[in-house]
Amino acid sequence: MTTTASTVTTTPAGITVLHQSVTLGGLEDQGAPARPLSQPPCRLSGIDVALPGAEGHGSGLWQCEPGRFERQLPNAEVMHILAGACRFTPTGGQPIEIRAGDTLFFPARTTGVWEVTQTLRKVFVVMAQQA
Repeated sequence: MTTTASTVTTTPAGITVLHQSVTLGGLEDQGAPARPLSQPPCRLSGIDVALPGAEGHGSGLWQCEPGRFERQLPNAEVMHILAGACRFTPTGGQPIEIRAGDTLFFPARTTGVWEVTQTLRKVFVVMAQQA
């Protein structure tokens, strides 16, 4: 079993464990959102986790500091909110209040505005785009 300083382990069977992912350190800087709506733009960080046998899909741990930005991801996404609070307003829809403990299922091509009010941390799986 391989262990890193940030308490991420990978077993000989290829199972990756993010130990205590709510407080896990060692997240990598991922810059700012592509379409920020607040100044200064919120900062993003995370850990991408490769999942053998699921090539084309993305998964990992993601964190966003308070701020506003547009969601333009064309892919379907499943996420579980580990910490923080925010509001998501889908294009043409009503705001959705989101907080730690919530699980969301975004259909492909969902657009809208994220307003992060407390630093948000989530586990996510982004599905590969269908041809």
